[in-house]
Amino acid sequence: MKKRIGFYPRVRAEGGGRGVVSQAGAVLLVETARKTGLDAAMSAALEPWRKPRAVHDPGKILLVVALALALGGDCLADVALLRAEPTVFGPVTSDPTVSRLVGQLASGGKRVLAALRTARAEVREHVWRLAGDAAPDAGGQVIVDIDGVLVLAHSEQQDAAATWKKTFGHHPLMGFVDHGRGGSGEPVVGLLRPGNAGSNTAADHIEATKLALAQLPKRLRRGRQTLIRTDSGGGTHEFVAWLARRGLSYSVGMTITDAVHQAVLKVPASAWTPAVEPDGDIRDGAWVAELAGDCLTGCPKGLRLIVRKERPHPGAQLRFTDADGMRLTCFATNTASEAIAALELRRSEQVAWAA
Repeated sequence: MKKRIGFYPRVRAEGGGRGVVSQAGAVLLVETARKTGLDAAMSAALEPWRKPRAVHDPGKILLVVALALALGGDCLADVALLRAEPTVFGPVTSDPTVSRLVGQLASGGKRVLAALRTARAEVREHVWRLAGDAAPDAGGQVIVDIDGVLVLAHSEQQDAAATWKKTFGHHPLMGFVDHGRGGSGEPVVGLLRPGNAGSNTAADHIEATKLALAQLPKRLRRGRQTLIRTDSGGGTHEFVAWLARRGLSYSVGMTITDAVHQAVLKVPASAWTPAVEPDGDIRDGAWVAELAGDCLTGCPKGLRLIVRKERPHPGAQLRFTDADGMRLTCFATNTASEAIAALELRRSEQVAWAA
């Protein structure tokens, strides 16, 4: 790791009721940046863009902006939250300096992004190594969830456009490493896209997955120990075929086509298996079955197509793709050794995260 540098004052807590400051909770984030070496890594990555007589380090400035966002800020000027507490966050540069740095880094284009992404990946690998049994890959497999989100814009902004939900803003693709039921998601990628970007764009899903994989330790960037999980937005033949060629595990939601719908209607009652809850109990009113792969044309070798039928919630409207009063969903996976109920549970955990 890079040599650490002192960006922030050392802060201690005391119970005397004196020296009270606001935004003190952000000290936890400051200490995280310091302990992981993120501050030094960011500084080293942006050294080529530091002017010879610059007083403020570009890495520190970007970390200040990130801290301001974590504290609820929504524009560059909100770094004033930190500037108001120099004894906690150290000297914070002026708004014009922040704006000039953002413009300078934007002009650097892909070189700047590559430098920052490399720094983040190095720090992440270091932290996972320190975490030991608590690291996301400690169980032998890492799960990366890729999903699109809508970010509303209340004024004309770059790439803001009408969205498929008839709102206005942006439609980035996000990627998170799943930390399991006892944790949350660790963000690894945010692929910026205009608001009118398609939900089923295979090229965007491939690009987002490449960027997410580049944030993982090198041993996890190929191979079945890394599982890519998406909703039906990633359910395209092109994306699934790309995952298969790369040798990755996948669990991808698929659209119920006419051929799939007809295959579901032919599944005998004896072939349906009760779905299960995370605690192992049977899920009331839900069943899963595996369909023959030939109902999807052009599928990669080893693909399994699994469908779930479930009684809809009271008042829910059925869709054309549902059948016999049951809500139908399906997904494709290349995991061969698991029972379909366990695979469906793994899939439903991603749906719950996306919601």
